[in-house]
Amino acid sequence: MGNQIKKVGILTGGGDCPGLNSVLYGIMLKAYDVGIECIGILKGWKGFLENQTIPLDIAEHDDLHTVGGTILYTSRTNPFKGVESKEKRAKELAEKFKELGIDALIAIGGDDTLGVADLMCNYADAKVVGVPKTIDNDLQGTHYTFGFWSSTQLASNAMDNLTTTACSHQRVFIVEIMGRDAGFLTMYSGISAGADIILIPETPFDFEKDIVEILKKRANAGYKYHIIAISEGAYPSLKSLERDFKTISKETIDKLPKDTYGNPLLVKLNMSQIIVDELNLRDDLKQEFQKNGVEFECRSVVLGHTMRAGAPNSFDRILGLRFGLAAMKLVLESKFGNMVSLQGNKIETIPLSEGVKKKYLTPENDKMELRDLLVKIRYLSKQK
Repeated sequence: MGNQIKKVGILTGGGDCPGLNSVLYGIMLKAYDVGIECIGILKGWKGFLENQTIPLDIAEHDDLHTVGGTILYTSRTNPFKGVESKEKRAKELAEKFKELGIDALIAIGGDDTLGVADLMCNYADAKVVGVPKTIDNDLQGTHYTFGFWSSTQLASNAMDNLTTTACSHQRVFIVEIMGRDAGFLTMYSGISAGADIILIPETPFDFEKDIVEILKKRANAGYKYHIIAISEGAYPSLKSLERDFKTISKETIDKLPKDTYGNPLLVKLNMSQIIVDELNLRDDLKQEFQKNGVEFECRSVVLGHTMRAGAPNSFDRILGLRFGLAAMKLVLESKFGNMVSLQGNKIETIPLSEGVKKKYLTPENDKMELRDLLVKIRYLSKQK
């Protein structure tokens, strides 16, 4: 079956992250070895719809796996947006293979990008293989995604560095970290950097209990500065929102704009700045700090796109290469409708329909316990 495949298209969709080029290089290595041509489809599904392609000659891309970002560019384009019949649209998309001159497609992306690939396989039996890509690490089908550990390290380093200025000025820093509705990046980088409070989307926070009271306890235990790590998608419980917040309401959150896939753009909320504004209204907190000889001063820092930046670390380079190699092998074995997956330290194959489901941090996760212990034990251990 594999010898019928002469030309493979590759696209990268959604947000960029370190390791995308590593996947491309892994695909290209195996393709060259077996005499298959690779074509790059530019700007994700947008370029797929508009026939935007470039040749991928491995001779021109030595050690591409060491380079950050994606040479194919990317976009958040949803080909199914506003269509009445998903089946009809899927068949139209499958027909594009002829126009693009490809026999099979490797789609690299998250739940949105791979969701499109899954529909094409379901309705049109398209020859598509998926590679999971989400910097948030929130795809159920794989233990880790490439880019996650590079990004975690970047955020951890940023908080390590902020500690010096927080200490110098005796400040409270609220550091906003990527993660639309999953808190993996914030949890891992927050624990790694020893953040004093860690707020994630999976557990809506209580402003009074989880922030104000903790800051008071830390101030009374002698701490002069504080780092709060907060996911861009973290939000207060409804009870806390109604009771504690002066600058936003439930209506504020309900009115947020949505992306092309219908997800609320929680980053537009700028929750880190909201926390700063709310804390600045708390005279009781200022008095508690002053009682301990510290002026109360808050600053917000949004790490944003810096977390997608730069070259992938060694783990993500190797995982990207392994994913690329495995994806090309699935094409050769005609195992379409599947995606590659990291399970433990092995690369496995799972159906796209299973892999594109979302995963979240769950209450029994040991990282939850570590977070709570980090917050509690430090101020408790210093009480006289």
